[in-house]
Amino acid sequence: MRTDPAAERRARPGGDSAVRAALRRDAIARRSALSEEGYARRSQAIRRHLRANFAQLAALRVGFYWPMNKEPDLRPVLEAWRSSGHAAFAALLPVIDDSGAALAFRPWLPDMAMVADRYGIPIPAAGAFLQPQALLIPLLAFDAAGFRLGYGGGYFDRTLAGLRPRPLAVGVGFELSRVDSIHPEPHDERLDAVITENGVLTFGTVQRTEV
Repeated sequence: MRTDPAAERRARPGGDSAVRAALRRDAIARRSALSEEGYARRSQAIRRHLRANFAQLAALRVGFYWPMNKEPDLRPVLEAWRSSGHAAFAALLPVIDDSGAALAFRPWLPDMAMVADRYGIPIPAAGAFLQPQALLIPLLAFDAAGFRLGYGGGYFDRTLAGLRPRPLAVGVGFELSRVDSIHPEPHDERLDAVITENGVLTFGTVQRTEV
């Protein structure tokens, strides 16, 4: 019998922190074990699916992430969309503001000055903040209900909860990150789609371009 993930997480107010911590450890270990060749091949497949299924993002403000610790590298796609010349396109990288409540986003260009944030992640050194219309979100684990597990900071969840209109939320990860359930908690925001090296999973109504 299928259960409602939202009802299930409301019934567990204390959450499953120990289970989620174990999922994080396992996911990090599996991804870290990828060979360089395996990582590059999987990243290339994800980029191919992203371009084939979400071509409309080439005309939007797209928040993405700087790849760390063998997260899929999407930068070549963002560079290709920028080179396509659509005036409305902007590639945006997240910046953690002083409050730590949510993420702000600055435009990124390949040759721009970058600095390391508090976690050692490169971010644009300067620039106006823009609101993304779509977010490409890294993940450690994801499930068939459309929930993702990150590192536990909650930044993307708070960002999705606070942005209006809500941007298209697309999780990005490898098939090795798929689990039966991430054991969602009340703050977890459902994704609209997940891209892996095997293709695209959608949850609800998502407009995508298939070629």
